[in-house]
Amino acid sequence: MPGYAPIHLDDAKSEPPVQRPNVIFVISDDHTSQAISAYGSKLARTPNIDRIAREGAILYNNVVANSICGPSRATLLTGQFSHRNGYKFNEKVFDISQPVFPEELQKNGYQTAWIGKMHLGSLPHGFDYLNILPGHGSYYNSDFVDSNNKTTRHPGYVTDVVTSLSTDWLDRRDTSKPFFLVVGHKATHREWMPALEDLGAYDNVTFPIPATFYDTYKGRLAAQKQDMTIEKTMILKTDLKVHGEYEVDETKVPEEKARLRKMLYGDAETTPAQESQLDTYVREGSYKRLTPEQKKVFSDYYAKISKEFDEKKLTGKALTEWKYQRYLKDYLSTANSLDRNIGKLLDYLDKKGLSKNTVVIYTSDQGFYLGEHGWFDKRWIYEESLKTPFVIRYPGVIKPGSQVKQIVSNVDWAPTLLSLTGTRIPGYIQGESFLPVLKGEKTGAPARPWRDQAYYHYYEYTQTHHVSPHFGLRTKQYTIARFYGPEDFWELYDIQKDPQNMHNLYGQKGYETLTANLKKELRAEIVKYKDDEALKLMDASPR
Repeated sequence: MPGYAPIHLDDAKSEPPVQRPNVIFVISDDHTSQAISAYGSKLARTPNIDRIAREGAILYNNVVANSICGPSRATLLTGQFSHRNGYKFNEKVFDISQPVFPEELQKNGYQTAWIGKMHLGSLPHGFDYLNILPGHGSYYNSDFVDSNNKTTRHPGYVTDVVTSLSTDWLDRRDTSKPFFLVVGHKATHREWMPALEDLGAYDNVTFPIPATFYDTYKGRLAAQKQDMTIEKTMILKTDLKVHGEYEVDETKVPEEKARLRKMLYGDAETTPAQESQLDTYVREGSYKRLTPEQKKVFSDYYAKISKEFDEKKLTGKALTEWKYQRYLKDYLSTANSLDRNIGKLLDYLDKKGLSKNTVVIYTSDQGFYLGEHGWFDKRWIYEESLKTPFVIRYPGVIKPGSQVKQIVSNVDWAPTLLSLTGTRIPGYIQGESFLPVLKGEKTGAPARPWRDQAYYHYYEYTQTHHVSPHFGLRTKQYTIARFYGPEDFWELYDIQKDPQNMHNLYGQKGYETLTANLKKELRAEIVKYKDDEALKLMDASPR
Protein backbone atom coordinates (compact mmCIF):
# COMPACT_ATOMS: atom_id res chain seq x y z
CA MET A 1 0.00 0.00 0.00
CA PRO A 2 1.39 3.43 -0.94
CA GLY A 3 3.10 5.70 1.52
CA TYR A 4 5.74 8.36 1.53
CA ALA A 5 8.76 9.35 3.53
CA PRO A 6 7.92 12.33 5.74
CA ILE A 7 9.24 15.67 4.56
CA HIS A 8 10.65 17.55 7.53
CA LEU A 9 11.39 21.23 7.67
CA ASP A 10 15.06 20.32 8.09
CA ASP A 11 14.86 19.59 4.36
CA ALA A 12 12.09 21.86 3.12
CA LYS A 13 11.18 25.44 4.00
CA SER A 14 7.76 26.27 5.37
CA GLU A 15 6.11 29.66 5.09
CA PRO A 16 4.73 30.54 8.53
CA PRO A 17 1.26 32.06 8.71
CA VAL A 18 1.08 35.86 8.64
CA GLN A 19 -0.16 35.73 12.22
CA ARG A 20 0.99 32.60 14.01
CA PRO A 21 -1.94 30.86 15.70
CA ASN A 22 -2.25 30.05 19.36
CA VAL A 23 -2.89 26.39 20.10
CA ILE A 24 -4.92 24.77 22.89
CA PHE A 25 -4.56 20.99 22.93
CA VAL A 26 -7.10 19.36 25.25
CA ILE A 27 -6.32 15.71 25.97
CA SER A 28 -8.54 13.65 28.24
CA ASP A 29 -8.05 10.14 29.58
CA ASP A 30 -9.97 7.08 28.35
CA HIS A 31 -12.75 9.18 26.80
CA THR A 32 -13.87 7.15 23.83
CA SER A 33 -15.75 8.14 20.68
CA GLN A 34 -18.60 5.78 21.63
CA ALA A 35 -19.44 8.38 24.32
CA ILE A 36 -19.33 11.46 22.05
CA SER A 37 -22.44 12.53 20.19
CA ALA A 38 -20.44 14.05 17.30
CA TYR A 39 -19.40 10.47 16.53
CA GLY A 40 -23.01 9.29 16.56
CA SER A 41 -23.18 8.14 20.16
CA LYS A 42 -26.68 7.67 21.56
CA LEU A 43 -25.35 7.16 25.09
CA ALA A 44 -24.64 10.79 25.93
CA ARG A 45 -24.68 14.33 24.57
CA THR A 46 -21.43 16.28 24.31
CA PRO A 47 -22.48 19.68 22.91
CA ASN A 48 -19.14 21.42 23.43
CA ILE A 49 -16.98 18.72 21.87
CA ASP A 50 -19.56 18.62 19.09
CA ARG A 51 -19.16 22.38 18.64
CA ILE A 52 -15.44 21.98 17.88
CA ALA A 53 -16.25 19.29 15.31
CA ARG A 54 -19.02 21.40 13.76
CA GLU A 55 -16.81 24.48 13.50
CA GLY A 56 -13.79 22.52 12.27
CA ALA A 57 -12.95 18.91 11.44
CA ILE A 58 -13.69 15.51 12.91
CA LEU A 59 -11.32 12.58 12.36
CA TYR A 60 -12.89 9.14 12.10
CA ASN A 61 -9.73 7.06 11.84
CA ASN A 62 -7.34 8.64 14.33
CA VAL A 63 -5.53 5.65 15.84
CA VAL A 64 -2.87 5.39 18.55
CA ALA A 65 0.49 3.65 18.41
CA ASN A 66 0.26 2.08 21.88
CA SER A 67 -3.15 2.13 23.56
CA ILE A 68 -2.27 3.08 27.11
CA CYS A 69 -2.11 6.34 29.10
CA GLY A 70 1.51 7.40 29.65
CA PRO A 71 2.96 6.00 26.42
CA SER A 72 0.32 7.86 24.41
CA ARG A 73 1.40 11.17 25.97
CA ALA A 74 5.07 10.31 25.42
CA THR A 75 4.26 9.81 21.74
CA LEU A 76 2.53 13.21 21.67
CA LEU A 77 5.62 14.89 23.15
CA THR A 78 8.22 13.17 20.98
CA GLY A 79 6.43 12.37 17.74
CA GLN A 80 7.94 8.91 18.14
CA PHE A 81 6.76 5.37 18.71
CA SER A 82 7.24 3.86 22.17
CA HIS A 83 10.27 1.81 21.15
CA ARG A 84 12.08 5.04 20.18
CA ASN A 85 11.13 7.32 23.08
CA GLY A 86 11.60 4.50 25.59
CA TYR A 87 8.27 4.93 27.36
CA LYS A 88 6.58 1.61 26.62
CA PHE A 89 4.76 1.04 29.92
CA ASN A 90 2.78 3.02 32.46
CA GLU A 91 4.26 3.90 35.85
CA LYS A 92 7.79 4.37 34.49
CA VAL A 93 9.93 7.52 34.28
CA PHE A 94 10.07 9.42 31.00
CA ASP A 95 13.64 10.22 29.94
CA ILE A 96 13.78 14.03 30.05
CA SER A 97 17.18 14.14 28.32
CA GLN A 98 15.52 13.40 24.98
CA PRO A 99 14.13 16.18 22.78
CA VAL A 100 10.42 17.01 22.75
CA PHE A 101 8.55 19.04 20.15
CA PRO A 102 7.51 21.97 22.43
CA GLU A 103 11.20 22.93 22.52
CA GLU A 104 10.87 23.76 18.81
CA LEU A 105 7.85 25.91 19.56
CA GLN A 106 9.86 27.79 22.17
CA LYS A 107 12.60 28.44 19.60
CA ASN A 108 9.90 29.83 17.34
CA GLY A 109 8.80 32.34 19.97
CA TYR A 110 5.92 30.42 21.56
CA GLN A 111 5.07 30.34 25.24
CA THR A 112 4.35 26.76 26.24
CA ALA A 113 2.49 25.23 29.16
CA TRP A 114 1.04 21.89 30.27
CA ILE A 115 -1.60 21.89 33.00
CA GLY A 116 -3.28 18.77 34.41
CA LYS A 117 -2.56 15.12 33.76
CA MET A 118 0.75 14.17 32.13
CA HIS A 119 1.48 10.77 33.75
CA LEU A 120 5.14 10.48 32.78
CA GLY A 121 6.83 10.31 36.20
CA SER A 122 9.04 13.30 35.37
CA LEU A 123 8.90 16.95 34.28
CA PRO A 124 9.96 17.16 30.61
CA HIS A 125 11.73 20.14 29.10
CA GLY A 126 10.08 22.37 26.55
CA PHE A 127 7.57 24.07 28.83
CA ASP A 128 7.70 27.57 30.27
CA TYR A 129 5.07 26.53 32.80
CA LEU A 130 4.03 23.18 34.24
CA ASN A 131 1.36 22.41 36.83
CA ILE A 132 0.63 18.73 36.57
CA LEU A 133 -1.07 15.95 38.48
CA PRO A 134 1.27 13.45 40.16
CA GLY A 135 0.52 10.14 38.46
CA HIS A 136 -3.19 9.89 37.74
CA GLY A 137 -4.03 12.56 40.32
CA SER A 138 -7.27 12.50 42.31
CA TYR A 139 -10.78 13.44 41.30
CA TYR A 140 -11.29 15.56 44.41
CA ASN A 141 -8.85 17.94 46.10
CA SER A 142 -5.91 16.74 44.05
CA ASP A 143 -2.28 17.65 44.41
CA PHE A 144 -0.49 19.43 41.56
CA VAL A 145 3.26 19.65 40.94
CA ASP A 146 4.60 22.83 39.34
CA SER A 147 7.71 23.61 37.29
CA ASN A 148 9.76 24.03 40.48
CA ASN A 149 8.70 20.57 41.71
CA LYS A 150 6.56 22.20 44.41
CA THR A 151 3.41 20.27 45.36
CA THR A 152 0.19 22.15 46.13
CA ARG A 153 -3.22 20.72 46.95
CA HIS A 154 -6.05 22.45 45.08
CA PRO A 155 -9.53 22.09 46.56
CA GLY A 156 -12.41 21.15 44.30
CA TYR A 157 -13.23 18.77 41.47
CA VAL A 158 -10.19 18.08 39.33
CA THR A 159 -11.76 18.84 35.92
CA ASP A 160 -12.90 22.24 37.20
CA VAL A 161 -9.51 22.89 38.78
CA VAL A 162 -7.56 22.04 35.61
CA THR A 163 -9.72 24.44 33.60
CA SER A 164 -9.40 27.18 36.22
CA LEU A 165 -5.60 26.82 36.35
CA SER A 166 -5.51 26.90 32.55
CA THR A 167 -7.48 30.13 32.24
CA ASP A 168 -5.44 31.64 35.08
CA TRP A 169 -2.26 30.94 33.12
CA LEU A 170 -3.81 32.40 29.96
CA ASP A 171 -4.62 35.56 31.92
CA ARG A 172 -1.00 35.86 33.13
CA ARG A 173 0.79 35.01 29.89
CA ASP A 174 2.91 37.37 27.82
CA THR A 175 0.37 38.66 25.29
CA SER A 176 3.12 39.67 22.87
CA LYS A 177 3.80 35.99 22.11
CA PRO A 178 1.64 33.20 20.69
CA PHE A 179 0.96 30.33 23.09
CA PHE A 180 0.77 26.56 23.09
CA LEU A 181 -1.21 25.10 26.00
CA VAL A 182 -1.91 21.46 26.80
CA VAL A 183 -4.97 21.01 29.01
CA GLY A 184 -4.63 17.50 30.43
CA HIS A 185 -7.77 16.08 32.04
CA LYS A 186 -7.93 13.12 34.41
CA ALA A 187 -11.49 12.30 33.37
CA THR A 188 -12.67 9.72 32.40
CA HIS A 189 -10.10 7.44 34.02
CA ARG A 190 -11.03 4.58 36.33
CA GLU A 191 -12.54 4.82 39.10
CA TRP A 192 -15.01 7.23 37.43
CA MET A 193 -15.92 9.60 40.25
CA PRO A 194 -18.43 12.19 38.96
CA ALA A 195 -18.59 15.79 40.13
CA LEU A 196 -21.14 16.24 42.90
CA GLU A 197 -23.47 18.11 40.54
CA ASP A 198 -23.41 15.17 38.12
CA LEU A 199 -24.21 12.37 40.59
CA GLY A 200 -27.21 10.49 39.30
CA ALA A 201 -27.24 12.26 35.93
CA TYR A 202 -28.09 9.00 34.13
CA ASP A 203 -30.03 7.21 36.84
CA ASN A 204 -33.21 7.28 34.75
CA VAL A 205 -31.48 5.74 31.73
CA THR A 206 -31.22 2.04 30.95
CA PHE A 207 -28.37 1.55 28.50
CA PRO A 208 -28.60 -1.06 25.73
CA ILE A 209 -26.37 -4.10 26.18
CA PRO A 210 -23.68 -4.07 23.44
CA ALA A 211 -24.08 -6.72 20.76
CA THR A 212 -20.69 -8.22 21.69
CA PHE A 213 -21.21 -8.06 25.47
CA TYR A 214 -21.33 -11.85 25.79
CA ASP A 215 -18.44 -12.49 23.41
CA THR A 216 -16.98 -15.99 23.86
CA TYR A 217 -13.64 -14.98 22.23
CA LYS A 218 -13.70 -17.92 19.85
CA GLY A 219 -10.54 -18.07 17.74
CA ARG A 220 -8.84 -15.29 19.75
CA LEU A 221 -6.42 -16.76 22.25
CA ALA A 222 -5.29 -13.51 23.87
CA ALA A 223 -8.88 -12.35 24.32
CA GLN A 224 -9.64 -15.61 26.10
CA LYS A 225 -6.87 -14.98 28.64
CA GLN A 226 -7.36 -11.27 29.43
CA ASP A 227 -8.44 -9.95 32.82
CA MET A 228 -10.57 -6.91 32.01
CA THR A 229 -14.18 -8.03 32.03
CA ILE A 230 -17.01 -6.19 33.72
CA GLU A 231 -18.16 -9.55 35.05
CA LYS A 232 -14.98 -10.66 36.81
CA THR A 233 -12.51 -7.76 36.93
CA MET A 234 -14.60 -4.73 37.77
CA ILE A 235 -14.57 -4.21 41.55
CA LEU A 236 -17.82 -3.43 43.33
CA LYS A 237 -16.31 -1.46 46.23
CA THR A 238 -13.83 0.77 44.39
CA ASP A 239 -15.04 0.90 40.80
CA LEU A 240 -18.78 0.99 41.49
CA LYS A 241 -18.68 2.50 45.01
CA VAL A 242 -20.83 -0.23 46.59
CA HIS A 243 -20.18 0.04 50.34
CA GLY A 244 -17.18 2.25 49.68
CA GLU A 245 -14.80 2.94 52.56
CA TYR A 246 -14.50 6.63 53.39
CA GLU A 247 -12.02 6.30 56.24
CA VAL A 248 -8.60 4.65 56.47
CA ASP A 249 -8.65 1.18 58.02
CA GLU A 250 -5.07 0.58 59.11
CA THR A 251 -5.60 -3.18 59.29
CA LYS A 252 -6.37 -3.24 55.55
CA VAL A 253 -3.55 -0.95 54.36
CA PRO A 254 -0.97 -3.75 53.73
CA GLU A 255 -3.52 -5.88 51.87
CA GLU A 256 -4.69 -2.97 49.70
CA LYS A 257 -1.11 -1.95 48.93
CA ALA A 258 -0.31 -5.52 47.90
CA ARG A 259 -3.33 -5.57 45.58
CA LEU A 260 -2.36 -2.30 43.91
CA ARG A 261 1.31 -3.33 43.71
CA LYS A 262 0.37 -6.51 41.87
CA MET A 263 -2.03 -4.67 39.58
CA LEU A 264 0.41 -1.89 38.64
CA TYR A 265 3.80 -3.58 38.72
CA GLY A 266 3.19 -7.31 38.48
CA ASP A 267 6.13 -9.24 39.91
CA ALA A 268 8.65 -6.43 39.30
CA GLU A 269 10.52 -4.98 42.26
CA THR A 270 9.16 -1.57 43.26
CA THR A 271 11.25 1.50 44.09
CA PRO A 272 10.92 3.46 47.34
CA ALA A 273 9.20 6.24 45.40
CA GLN A 274 6.66 3.79 44.00
CA GLU A 275 6.04 2.36 47.47
CA SER A 276 5.45 5.90 48.74
CA GLN A 277 2.93 6.51 45.95
CA LEU A 278 1.12 3.28 46.82
CA ASP A 279 0.93 4.29 50.47
CA THR A 280 -0.38 7.74 49.59
CA TYR A 281 -3.02 6.30 47.30
CA VAL A 282 -4.26 3.77 49.87
CA ARG A 283 -4.41 6.38 52.63
CA GLU A 284 -5.60 9.38 50.63
CA GLY A 285 -6.94 8.06 47.33
CA SER A 286 -10.49 8.03 46.03
CA TYR A 287 -13.08 8.81 48.71
CA LYS A 288 -10.57 9.50 51.50
CA ARG A 289 -9.68 12.93 50.07
CA LEU A 290 -13.23 14.21 50.24
CA THR A 291 -13.98 17.08 52.59
CA PRO A 292 -16.75 16.42 55.16
CA GLU A 293 -19.21 18.34 52.97
CA GLN A 294 -18.21 16.48 49.80
CA LYS A 295 -18.19 13.17 51.65
CA LYS A 296 -21.78 13.63 52.85
CA VAL A 297 -23.15 14.27 49.36
CA PHE A 298 -21.07 11.50 47.84
CA SER A 299 -21.74 8.90 50.52
CA ASP A 300 -25.46 9.70 50.67
CA TYR A 301 -25.81 9.09 46.95
CA TYR A 302 -23.85 5.83 46.90
CA ALA A 303 -25.53 4.59 50.06
CA LYS A 304 -28.73 4.43 48.00
CA ILE A 305 -26.89 2.49 45.28
CA SER A 306 -25.46 0.11 47.88
CA LYS A 307 -28.90 -0.44 49.38
CA GLU A 308 -30.33 -1.21 45.96
CA PHE A 309 -27.52 -3.69 45.35
CA ASP A 310 -28.13 -5.45 48.68
CA GLU A 311 -31.86 -5.69 48.10
CA LYS A 312 -31.59 -7.14 44.62
CA LYS A 313 -29.30 -10.03 45.68
CA LEU A 314 -28.14 -10.42 42.10
CA THR A 315 -26.14 -13.30 40.66
CA GLY A 316 -24.98 -14.47 37.25
CA LYS A 317 -25.94 -12.44 34.19
CA ALA A 318 -28.24 -10.21 36.19
CA LEU A 319 -25.31 -9.14 38.40
CA THR A 320 -23.01 -8.60 35.39
CA GLU A 321 -25.61 -6.46 33.64
CA TRP A 322 -26.25 -4.44 36.81
CA LYS A 323 -22.51 -3.77 37.03
CA TYR A 324 -22.54 -2.69 33.39
CA GLN A 325 -25.36 -0.22 33.99
CA ARG A 326 -23.64 1.25 37.04
CA TYR A 327 -20.34 1.47 35.14
CA LEU A 328 -21.86 3.48 32.30
CA LYS A 329 -23.80 5.74 34.66
CA ASP A 330 -20.60 6.66 36.53
CA TYR A 331 -18.43 6.87 33.40
CA LEU A 332 -20.82 9.14 31.51
CA SER A 333 -21.57 11.25 34.58
CA THR A 334 -17.83 11.80 34.95
CA ALA A 335 -17.66 12.76 31.27
CA ASN A 336 -20.34 15.43 31.80
CA SER A 337 -17.86 17.67 33.61
CA LEU A 338 -15.32 17.12 30.86
CA ASP A 339 -17.60 18.45 28.14
CA ARG A 340 -18.88 21.25 30.39
CA ASN A 341 -15.34 22.46 31.05
CA ILE A 342 -14.45 22.36 27.37
CA GLY A 343 -17.42 24.69 26.96
CA LYS A 344 -15.96 27.00 29.61
CA LEU A 345 -12.67 27.11 27.71
CA LEU A 346 -14.41 27.90 24.41
CA ASP A 347 -16.43 30.64 26.13
CA TYR A 348 -13.21 32.08 27.59
CA LEU A 349 -11.67 32.31 24.12
CA ASP A 350 -14.81 34.02 22.79
CA LYS A 351 -14.88 36.51 25.65
CA LYS A 352 -11.18 37.37 25.30
CA GLY A 353 -11.34 37.73 21.52
CA LEU A 354 -8.96 34.81 21.00
CA SER A 355 -11.21 32.40 19.09
CA LYS A 356 -10.34 33.50 15.56
CA ASN A 357 -6.61 32.92 15.94
CA THR A 358 -6.55 29.96 18.32
CA VAL A 359 -6.46 26.35 17.15
CA VAL A 360 -8.52 24.21 19.52
CA ILE A 361 -8.05 20.44 19.55
CA TYR A 362 -9.87 17.87 21.62
CA THR A 363 -8.66 14.29 21.81
CA SER A 364 -8.10 11.43 24.25
CA ASP A 365 -5.05 9.31 24.96
CA GLN A 366 -6.75 6.29 23.39
CA GLY A 367 -10.12 4.63 22.94
CA PHE A 368 -11.90 2.62 25.64
CA TYR A 369 -14.37 -0.24 26.01
CA LEU A 370 -17.87 0.58 27.18
CA GLY A 371 -18.99 -3.03 27.51
CA GLU A 372 -18.00 -4.18 24.02
CA HIS A 373 -16.67 -7.76 24.30
CA GLY A 374 -17.79 -7.58 27.95
CA TRP A 375 -14.82 -5.30 28.68
CA PHE A 376 -13.70 -2.00 30.13
CA ASP A 377 -10.17 -0.52 29.69
CA LYS A 378 -8.09 -0.36 26.46
CA ARG A 379 -4.72 -1.85 25.24
CA TRP A 380 -5.79 -3.86 22.18
CA ILE A 381 -5.23 -3.21 18.48
CA TYR A 382 -8.97 -3.82 18.14
CA GLU A 383 -11.05 -0.91 16.90
CA GLU A 384 -12.68 0.33 20.13
CA SER A 385 -9.34 0.86 21.89
CA LEU A 386 -7.19 1.58 18.83
CA LYS A 387 -9.19 4.57 17.59
CA THR A 388 -9.38 7.75 19.63
CA PRO A 389 -11.57 10.83 19.14
CA PHE A 390 -9.96 13.87 17.52
CA VAL A 391 -11.71 17.12 16.62
CA ILE A 392 -9.96 20.34 15.63
CA ARG A 393 -11.02 23.92 14.94
CA TYR A 394 -8.78 26.34 13.03
CA PRO A 395 -10.86 29.29 11.75
CA GLY A 396 -10.04 30.37 8.23
CA VAL A 397 -7.86 27.32 7.57
CA ILE A 398 -9.96 24.21 8.29
CA LYS A 399 -13.37 24.25 6.63
CA PRO A 400 -16.22 23.92 9.17
CA GLY A 401 -17.90 20.52 9.08
CA SER A 402 -14.90 18.74 7.54
CA GLN A 403 -14.93 14.97 7.89
CA VAL A 404 -11.55 13.25 7.69
CA LYS A 405 -11.63 9.54 6.88
CA GLN A 406 -7.90 9.01 6.26
CA ILE A 407 -5.87 7.01 8.77
CA VAL A 408 -3.94 9.26 11.15
CA SER A 409 -1.84 8.14 14.13
CA ASN A 410 -1.00 9.94 17.36
CA VAL A 411 2.63 9.77 16.24
CA ASP A 412 1.49 12.41 13.69
CA TRP A 413 0.18 14.88 16.27
CA ALA A 414 3.53 16.53 17.04
CA PRO A 415 4.58 17.23 13.43
CA THR A 416 1.10 18.51 12.64
CA LEU A 417 1.21 20.95 15.56
CA LEU A 418 4.61 22.15 14.41
CA SER A 419 3.43 22.45 10.83
CA LEU A 420 0.35 24.51 11.60
CA THR A 421 2.46 26.96 13.63
CA GLY A 422 5.07 27.29 10.89
CA THR A 423 7.68 25.68 13.11
CA ARG A 424 10.65 23.58 12.06
CA ILE A 425 10.00 19.82 12.25
CA PRO A 426 13.16 18.13 13.58
CA GLY A 427 14.50 14.98 12.00
CA TYR A 428 13.98 12.77 15.09
CA ILE A 429 10.20 12.88 14.64
CA GLN A 430 8.80 9.71 13.11
CA GLY A 431 5.31 10.99 12.38
CA GLU A 432 4.06 13.07 9.48
CA SER A 433 2.07 16.30 9.37
CA PHE A 434 -1.53 15.76 8.32
CA LEU A 435 -2.22 19.49 7.99
CA PRO A 436 -2.73 19.10 4.20
CA VAL A 437 -5.37 16.46 4.94
CA LEU A 438 -7.12 18.80 7.40
CA LYS A 439 -7.05 21.62 4.85
CA GLY A 440 -8.61 19.39 2.22
CA GLU A 441 -5.60 19.58 -0.06
CA LYS A 442 -5.05 16.79 -2.54
CA THR A 443 -2.66 14.20 -1.18
CA GLY A 444 -2.79 11.71 -4.04
CA ALA A 445 -0.76 11.72 -7.26
CA PRO A 446 0.72 13.95 -8.53
CA ALA A 447 0.90 15.35 -4.99
CA ARG A 448 2.47 13.31 -2.18
CA PRO A 449 0.08 10.47 -1.30
CA TRP A 450 -1.04 10.22 2.33
CA ARG A 451 -0.25 6.81 3.76
CA ASP A 452 -3.15 4.42 4.25
CA GLN A 453 -1.91 2.30 7.15
CA ALA A 454 -0.70 2.76 10.72
CA TYR A 455 1.77 0.78 12.83
CA TYR A 456 0.97 -0.38 16.38
CA HIS A 457 2.92 -1.98 19.23
CA TYR A 458 1.60 -2.70 22.75
CA TYR A 459 3.99 -4.00 25.45
CA GLU A 460 2.58 -4.07 28.99
CA TYR A 461 2.36 -7.65 30.31
CA THR A 462 1.75 -9.25 32.80
CA GLN A 463 0.64 -6.19 34.69
CA THR A 464 -2.88 -4.83 34.73
CA HIS A 465 -5.42 -6.84 32.73
CA HIS A 466 -3.05 -9.50 31.32
CA VAL A 467 -3.30 -8.40 27.70
CA SER A 468 -0.64 -10.16 25.65
CA PRO A 469 1.91 -7.86 23.99
CA HIS A 470 1.41 -7.50 20.27
CA PHE A 471 2.35 -5.46 17.24
CA GLY A 472 0.53 -5.04 13.97
CA LEU A 473 -0.73 -3.00 11.08
CA ARG A 474 -4.10 -1.33 10.63
CA THR A 475 -5.02 -0.51 7.01
CA LYS A 476 -8.23 0.81 5.45
CA GLN A 477 -9.72 -2.67 5.32
CA TYR A 478 -7.61 -5.01 7.42
CA THR A 479 -5.93 -5.37 10.78
CA ILE A 480 -3.14 -7.91 11.15
CA ALA A 481 -1.47 -8.51 14.51
CA ARG A 482 1.28 -10.70 15.88
CA PHE A 483 0.84 -11.61 19.57
CA TYR A 484 3.82 -12.76 21.59
CA GLY A 485 4.82 -13.39 25.19
CA PRO A 486 2.84 -16.21 26.78
CA GLU A 487 1.97 -17.62 23.34
CA ASP A 488 2.95 -16.72 19.78
CA PHE A 489 0.15 -16.42 17.24
CA TRP A 490 -1.39 -14.20 14.57
CA GLU A 491 -4.78 -12.57 14.07
CA LEU A 492 -6.31 -11.08 10.93
CA TYR A 493 -9.55 -9.10 10.60
CA ASP A 494 -11.51 -7.59 7.76
CA ILE A 495 -12.61 -4.46 9.61
CA GLN A 496 -14.97 -3.34 6.86
CA LYS A 497 -17.00 -6.54 7.21
CA ASP A 498 -16.12 -7.16 10.87
CA PRO A 499 -15.53 -3.78 12.59
CA GLN A 500 -15.80 -5.34 16.04
CA ASN A 501 -12.94 -7.80 15.46
CA MET A 502 -14.95 -10.90 16.20
CA HIS A 503 -13.79 -13.26 13.42
CA ASN A 504 -10.11 -14.11 13.20
CA LEU A 505 -9.39 -14.91 9.55
CA TYR A 506 -5.77 -15.88 10.02
CA GLY A 507 -5.01 -19.33 8.62
CA GLN A 508 -8.38 -19.64 6.90
CA LYS A 509 -8.47 -20.94 3.35
CA GLY A 510 -8.52 -18.24 0.72
CA TYR A 511 -6.61 -15.65 2.74
CA GLU A 512 -3.09 -16.94 2.07
CA THR A 513 -2.08 -14.30 -0.50
CA LEU A 514 -3.65 -11.44 1.46
CA THR A 515 -1.92 -12.58 4.65
CA ALA A 516 1.47 -12.81 2.93
CA ASN A 517 1.07 -9.30 1.47
CA LEU A 518 0.02 -7.81 4.80
CA LYS A 519 2.97 -9.46 6.55
CA LYS A 520 5.27 -7.97 3.94
CA GLU A 521 3.78 -4.52 4.52
CA LEU A 522 4.01 -4.95 8.30
CA ARG A 523 7.67 -5.89 8.05
CA ALA A 524 8.33 -2.83 5.89
CA GLU A 525 6.77 -0.60 8.56
CA ILE A 526 8.84 -2.26 11.28
CA VAL A 527 12.02 -1.63 9.30
CA LYS A 528 10.96 1.94 8.45
CA TYR A 529 10.36 2.81 12.11
CA LYS A 530 13.37 0.82 13.38
CA ASP A 531 11.48 -1.39 15.84
CA ASP A 532 14.26 -3.93 16.32
CA GLU A 533 12.39 -6.02 18.90
CA ALA A 534 9.43 -6.46 16.56
CA LEU A 535 11.76 -7.26 13.64
CA LYS A 536 13.36 -10.12 15.56
CA LEU A 537 9.96 -11.47 16.49
CA MET A 538 8.73 -11.05 12.93
CA ASP A 539 11.65 -12.98 11.49
CA ALA A 540 11.23 -15.74 14.09
CA SER A 541 7.49 -15.70 13.63
CA PRO A 542 5.22 -18.74 13.82
CA ARG A 543 3.47 -19.65 10.59
